[in-house]
Amino acid sequence: MKLKIAGAAALLSGSLAAGTASADCGEVSITQMDWASAQVVTAVASFLMEQGYGCSVQQVPSSTVPALTSLAETGEPDILTEVWANSTPAYETLKAEGKLVELADVLSDGGVEAWWIPAYLAESNPELTTWEGIMANPAAVGGKFHDCPSGWACDIINNNNLKAAGIEGSGLERFQHGSGETLQTSIAAAYDAKEPWFGYYWAPTAVLGKYPMVAVEVPAYNAEAHACNGDANCANPGFSAYPAAKVATAVSSAFMEREPEVAELLKNVSFTNAQMGDVLAWRLDNNASNEEAAVYFLTSYKDVWASWLSEEAAGKLSALLQ
Repeated sequence: MKLKIAGAAALLSGSLAAGTASADCGEVSITQMDWASAQVVTAVASFLMEQGYGCSVQQVPSSTVPALTSLAETGEPDILTEVWANSTPAYETLKAEGKLVELADVLSDGGVEAWWIPAYLAESNPELTTWEGIMANPAAVGGKFHDCPSGWACDIINNNNLKAAGIEGSGLERFQHGSGETLQTSIAAAYDAKEPWFGYYWAPTAVLGKYPMVAVEVPAYNAEAHACNGDANCANPGFSAYPAAKVATAVSSAFMEREPEVAELLKNVSFTNAQMGDVLAWRLDNNASNEEAAVYFLTSYKDVWASWLSEEAAGKLSALLQ
């Protein structure tokens, strides 16, 4: 199956590179965020726009904060995939200003953000499932908080939360990973060696599906504190859990006017956590590319994405729906 999917992915990738724009749709730019689930969303959406709607798609490597800043200042990229809206105050501001239009909850049952320890560590040291327990013995979690890369919204929020929690001089240090891949690898490595690990992660992801983790209890979600924590210049951070996450697809207002039919497609592109978790676990287990993961989804969930398409686009993609 991996070989068949790899071959199909090569054709998919080639078709995207070729740029098959038609009179129906022109050039479209879409974010390629630097984490796995967003990259799958982008690969799937790109294929459907290219092959079903005749768009010429440009994938723009980015992450949440830079993408929103670019849209605010330049109106591009056209499409922002998998925006974790609760984690960045700029999102609601851009919506209110009419620069950004929210189209869909791309993760239909939302996302989860939290601070975690491995299940085996929670079993051997149950006191570490609370923040107070970790502060009483930081060495038991390795003396390190594994944090997300610079440019991610969680970078700012976690940093402010840690300030509010008073980790300075506590024996717990923030370790910021250079990429989502190294953050993921650190969990896998800890599991393989049964070593301590403590840090931030989110779901749906293949990692939390493959490696059981336990959320650490921290102070309850506080809307005011969380809003301030999302600002790098927050003067008075407060310690707050993450809320249940709204995860959206959004587009520029100009794109909405220019490509209404494609916008209708994007309103329908939505994955359950179970579907995305399945795709991501397959991607991880098979060391697959984004394109291969997209083909796995397209071949495994035909009944899901067929309902996303217009009648004309469904006709163009009818061979895949057999």
